[in-house]
Amino acid sequence: MRWTSDPLLTVDHLSMRFGGLVAVNDLSFSVGRGDITALIGPNGAGKTTVFNCITGFYKPTSGRLALAHGGTAGAEAVALLTRSDKRRTVGAKPELFLLERMADHAIAAEARVARTFQNIRLFPGMTVLENLIVAQHRTLMAASDLSLGGLLGLAKHRAAERKALELAKAWLEVVGLVERADDPAGELPYGAQRRLEIARAMCTNPVLLCLDEPAAGLNNRESAELTRLLRGIRTQTGVSILLIEHDMSVVMDISDHVIVIEYGVKIADGTANDVKSDPKVIAAYLGVDDEEIARATAGGAAR
Repeated sequence: MRWTSDPLLTVDHLSMRFGGLVAVNDLSFSVGRGDITALIGPNGAGKTTVFNCITGFYKPTSGRLALAHGGTAGAEAVALLTRSDKRRTVGAKPELFLLERMADHAIAAEARVARTFQNIRLFPGMTVLENLIVAQHRTLMAASDLSLGGLLGLAKHRAAERKALELAKAWLEVVGLVERADDPAGELPYGAQRRLEIARAMCTNPVLLCLDEPAAGLNNRESAELTRLLRGIRTQTGVSILLIEHDMSVVMDISDHVIVIEYGVKIADGTANDVKSDPKVIAAYLGVDDEEIARATAGGAAR
């Protein structure tokens, strides 16, 4: 279980409050390096709020979000960084990041956490290829010395442009959109737009890819294609994937690790097989009351 032996991300006692509303309450879990991890739960459970905290859209009310590049972060190293006023270590191995101290753009650029959204956020008027080039704007801007090198046509900038184009074409191959490269992204079928959004996220070279309901709106065939795509991306790149998903067939088929939350509280954490037979999880999805959970648990223990 890599989420215990080799965690990339450790979420420790995360809470998020909006006035008197507690959206996430004392939540702890780990994302294993190279794992596909699913965060599931009924509507309103707090899943997207957790994503927003990890990716910097929200500043958590309390808790720690520690991400380690290049190795497993020991508790002592994380505690030492936590006691400091710093947001990351520099030059140390593994390199640590405390995401709760970082802005969203820094989490994307420095900690290398990429995200897609439940509602697709492509640039519909740009071509499919241009959407993937735009995803690499930080690298291109750095190579152009903040546009001057691009205006002057310096060799460094031309080389960066070629590299960006090669990377974009490579990801178009992976997601099967080479023939649509020059078409406006907004003209793609819905399932193809989903794949393009994942390719765009991968063009940023993330270590953690956060997918918010990637199978939403897909039919059974498209969901199966998505499952194959995500497995292939994990195998090809080693990226760790954290996803929110309501399609349980996708979750159970693809996930190494499943975390279940309800009303912002974790109620189950384990493999897909462990979770799908947990009485609390069944109750959360079917609306069974607490007394029925107790009876089911007691009945299972008696057998």
